Amino acid sequence: MTFTTRPEIAGTFGMATSTHWIASAVGMSLLEKGGNAFDAAVAMGFVLNVVEPHLNGPLGDLPLIFRPAGAEDATVVCAQGVAPRGATIAHYKAEGLDMIPGSGLLATVVPGAFDGWMLLLRDHGSMSLREVLEPAIHYAEAGHPMLPRVANTIAGLADFFHEEWPTSVPVWLPGGKAPEAGALFTNPDLAATWRRLVEEAEAVSGREAQIDAARRAFSQGFVAEAVDAWMRDACVMDAAGGRRKGVLTGQDMADWQASYEKPLSVDYGDWTVYKTGVWGQGPSLLQSLRVLDGSGIADMDPNGPDFVHTITEVLKLSFADREAYYGDPDFSDIPVETLLSKDYAAQRRALIGATASLEQRPGAIPGYEAWAEAFIARAGRRPVAGPGAGAGEPTMAHLTEKRGDTVHLDVIDKWGNMVSATPSGGWLQSSPVVPGLGMPLNSRAQMFWLEEGLPTSLVPGRRPRTTLSPSMASRADGAWMPFGTPGGDQQDQWQLIFFLRLAHQTANLQEAIDAPLFHTWHSQASFYPRGTRPGHLMLEPSFGEATIAELRRRGHDVEVAEPWSVGRLTAALREADGRMRAAATPRLMQAYAIGR
Repeated sequence: MTFTTRPEIAGTFGMATSTHWIASAVGMSLLEKGGNAFDAAVAMGFVLNVVEPHLNGPLGDLPLIFRPAGAEDATVVCAQGVAPRGATIAHYKAEGLDMIPGSGLLATVVPGAFDGWMLLLRDHGSMSLREVLEPAIHYAEAGHPMLPRVANTIAGLADFFHEEWPTSVPVWLPGGKAPEAGALFTNPDLAATWRRLVEEAEAVSGREAQIDAARRAFSQGFVAEAVDAWMRDACVMDAAGGRRKGVLTGQDMADWQASYEKPLSVDYGDWTVYKTGVWGQGPSLLQSLRVLDGSGIADMDPNGPDFVHTITEVLKLSFADREAYYGDPDFSDIPVETLLSKDYAAQRRALIGATASLEQRPGAIPGYEAWAEAFIARAGRRPVAGPGAGAGEPTMAHLTEKRGDTVHLDVIDKWGNMVSATPSGGWLQSSPVVPGLGMPLNSRAQMFWLEEGLPTSLVPGRRPRTTLSPSMASRADGAWMPFGTPGGDQQDQWQLIFFLRLAHQTANLQEAIDAPLFHTWHSQASFYPRGTRPGHLMLEPSFGEATIAELRRRGHDVEVAEPWSVGRLTAALREADGRMRAAATPRLMQAYAIGR
């Protein structure tokens, strides 16, 4: 069920999470015990590893944006792991691949989520490692009610686990059988992993020293050793239909740490919106805002065809730039200033026509023509998926439950500290469980290309261009708002629509979230097998028959979704006077907003 506070309620805490109710309750519990937003976010993140293992895991990925109380700007934690040193294009092609599989061991990058949470906790939290891990240890050890979606996912893969991924059987199929929905489910191996991390950390004194000790135990100690030992011999089926060994080593884990970065941002009306760098897709939302500023979007009926058509066409342009130009700026000279400039936005705005575009149209940026040409060429190829399992990241009820997804959480405490985080990866269906740890590896490497010379070419040490995209915004009057959603390629589409409605139509968070949603799969997918659907537009039937008919007349390939099935947005807002609000989507009955 969904528990949502009234949007206008004031309180000392505010949080929203498109996640399991247990995680929401844990976050509120830590706030009530005197912890801050950073403590609560970390604790929620670890609980989500337990209760929603089909959506995220400890060996996954984590970008987050946070703002300490009173700070002028937000800060990004990049906990997106990098390609292992053995992850070369030559090696993958020698394995018979022309595309990185969406599951299995070659899809893995260095696990980042744990270190990212630890960095935030050490530098900005107030509680001990034991205090933030105790709830997750409890639910892994004592059990939690198995969500129907998790049970269905495991049941659908039971034969595959037995035949191809036997190390997953003891964890996800206790006693050899799939768990029943609603039954208590435990993960004793995961509980033991976290208990050992706490015990090794507490061998030293001091809160910060203990957290650093846990980081070392994870990246250089027993966790990395277990991953390294297993990866030397493991050879498992992947989404491309072959049994292949991976290249991740313990040394890869030891060589990497999460880090802080300045966010990218643009101004839009009274708001400033903050996103991660171009190693994520977040700047596509900023580009979209630049193009829409001056388009007349503020005066359009938010349920009418002009609103949907204009945003859809802008998204096609922004996502074409995402595919052509985004990537790890530590390895490529990304033209960020051009992409976010008003002059470039004006050029892109002029391309919006009266009918739906069926083309992939990255912008023309001098000196970067080869990247744009390479994208157009590969987007025109029809991808062929292999017969393996566990690929991709579909996210909604109208898509299969056998594939991975993501979680999102927003937290604000009584002092004004706030976090927007989108943990993902390490799904139970994306990779086998590492024996003894109770957790699988991630599959984020599928976002690299096996072509030389691109900003997203597979290169050791490079970050994949992730879809994970938390958001934060500040208003000129002093209000601040963390917001976001799960949803793969749809994350910045749904967030854009929500933000525009909030900026132009309503100040009510819940009303902005509840309004009809849509997205397009026109652009190249980030997940294996990386297909396109030119002109595609999915929207909820609540837009009405007249709007849907007009969009079809304009050339959109319209797919009408089931009612209340598109988008999983959440948001929390702190006014300048300290009042707080939170809202969460009722879609899929899995998101929660809590305030006190």
